[in-house]
Amino acid sequence: MSGINERRNAMNTRLAADSEFKFKVQSLRNRLLGQWAGGLMGMGADAANDYAKSVVVADFEEAGDDDVLRKVWADLAAHGLTTGEAEVRAEMDRLLNVAGDQVAGLE
Repeated sequence: MSGINERRNAMNTRLAADSEFKFKVQSLRNRLLGQWAGGLMGMGADAANDYAKSVVVADFEEAGDDDVLRKVWADLAAHGLTTGEAEVRAEMDRLLNVAGDQVAGLE
């Protein structure tokens, strides 16, 4: 039984590490997305950083990325920008890769 318990503990440890990594990557992606959108909206560095924090918080509204997409897209539209949903999604995808590399220490 000891071998089974050790494997179960190892698997639980791995799942926890994977979940933590995914959380860190998504949070960083959302912060980077907020900074990108803040730049498009003409915000200065401090305002863009504050906005980026609000994008990170928006991700806690519901599971998945739709809450972040809706927020950023609506905020861009409110600033008179015609950035499309597809463009925001593409930037989210691009930044997910950037964030993954940064969290993994590849950049």
